[in-house]
Amino acid sequence: MSDETAYTPPKVWTWNKPSGGQFASINRPIAGPTHEKELPVGRHPLQLYSLATPNGVKVTVMLEELLALGHSGAEYDAWLIRISEGDQFGSGFVAINPNSKIPALMDRSGEAPIRVFESGSILVYLAEKFGNAFLPTAPAQRAECLSWLFWQMGAAPYLGGGFGHFYAYAPSKIEYAIDRFAMEVKRQLDVLDRRLAESEYLAGTDYTIADIAVWPWYGALAKGLIYGAGEFLSVDDYKNVQRWTDQIAQRPAVKRGRMVNRVFGDPKSQLHERHDASDFETRTQDKIGEGG
Repeated sequence: MSDETAYTPPKVWTWNKPSGGQFASINRPIAGPTHEKELPVGRHPLQLYSLATPNGVKVTVMLEELLALGHSGAEYDAWLIRISEGDQFGSGFVAINPNSKIPALMDRSGEAPIRVFESGSILVYLAEKFGNAFLPTAPAQRAECLSWLFWQMGAAPYLGGGFGHFYAYAPSKIEYAIDRFAMEVKRQLDVLDRRLAESEYLAGTDYTIADIAVWPWYGALAKGLIYGAGEFLSVDDYKNVQRWTDQIAQRPAVKRGRMVNRVFGDPKSQLHERHDASDFETRTQDKIGEGG
């Protein structure tokens, strides 16, 4: 075991050197824009600025599901935000999301544009905008749905910023950090597996925004598609999570949503920007279990 006690935190932390790791170039301890850059605006009421990370996939899946239900007002333009190049720090993007994180949405269907940021907030906003689509109205079912939605919002930082960072992206491997977050991620998988043993979907018998929020993170993890950690975390042991993951992956809207703003994996699975439903016709839709 390496010596992990050599570092003594200073009395006052200062940012005087790069943090190291894959995302060091975009990490900083201050907010606000770094450069002036206006965002493009397409012809549809909903303008999405995003990237096909798990948080971005939540929103594109939701929009495609709404369109599949026949909500023509959910037509959208999806513009690519390359976070590795710092697009999220442009002045136009920061004006929509002061937190400089994808996804960010502008709704231009009313008299004045409405900005919506944070993926969970966007899911609730869209659900309510389109007649509580994928959001139950009965009090008990609605509470269950929102509880699992907020579970995801609270749990994912341990998966992404915690486990994913120290296991896959940190410049050096720290045994304590990896063990600590691997333990928590496996506990989270067990939470999901136990719930899905008693319920077809997270909120009950119906597919909801809770599933739309959780699937891009934990479905990808269950299939070994993020952090290269499937074997390390023994994801195949969570049989109910695997069943749920495969079931959702077969939905046509999920297949489409997963492609939007995607810039990695099989080129046929990528649709860098989406401005019309016909944009999918030039791409072969892939399944979550087929890699990339």
